[in-house]
Amino acid sequence: MLFRSPTVKTVFFDGQRFREDFPEVLSYLWVDVKLFVQSAPFILLWGLVIALCRNTRNPVLFPLRAFAAIYTDFFRGVPIILTVYLVGFGIPKLGLLDGEFRFLGFGGAWNSPYLWGPVALVLAYSAYVSEVFRAGIESVHESQRAGARSLGLTQGQTMRHVVVPQAARRVVPPLMNDFLSLQKDVALVSFLGPIEVFRRAGSIKDLTGNFTPLVAAAVIFLLLTIPETRLVDWYASRQRRRTGG
Repeated sequence: MLFRSPTVKTVFFDGQRFREDFPEVLSYLWVDVKLFVQSAPFILLWGLVIALCRNTRNPVLFPLRAFAAIYTDFFRGVPIILTVYLVGFGIPKLGLLDGEFRFLGFGGAWNSPYLWGPVALVLAYSAYVSEVFRAGIESVHESQRAGARSLGLTQGQTMRHVVVPQAARRVVPPLMNDFLSLQKDVALVSFLGPIEVFRRAGSIKDLTGNFTPLVAAAVIFLLLTIPETRLVDWYASRQRRRTGG
């Protein structure tokens, strides 16, 4: 068996290296968490805005609908890592911004990867999240809109008070899945320079020639995502029971 090979055990599953490197790699997890916290609220907000633009029925707002469609097609078609490179390296290269910023514990110059890395994630993930919101909005039965109009609500009031609240409850499980992916993809920001779990594990691997630190990084991400996955499954089952599905 491959996994019983002494070479495989030495290169990937060295117990001594794991015990030494796991705490060191784990100490950088907070960087991943802060990058996630920086990105997630803006992804939700911008994704909802794009979804509302995509679902507008007013002919006057057709340019917004077209923009939302082009936006989602573009950022869902371009690999996230390419977006991270283009935004993270490209925008600072323009030299258009001076001064410093400070947000959620991060600070520095406007060309900082701690700024443009999350911006790239927001741009990319908002396209996926907007489609989740759009599906939820379209799942609300047309009778709900008709009932709101019969009460004298405008189209904007109908979306705000009737459609969006119902849609938001329905899309929680798929949104949680998207944020599970985001929790892992914050590691892509490390290609811009920040030292987090993946980058630190890779540095130790380069120094030692052993892949066990990367296995330790994988274990850390698994310890994060598996409980979150079970939470998503529990919530989805709860929603099915509540709706009688």
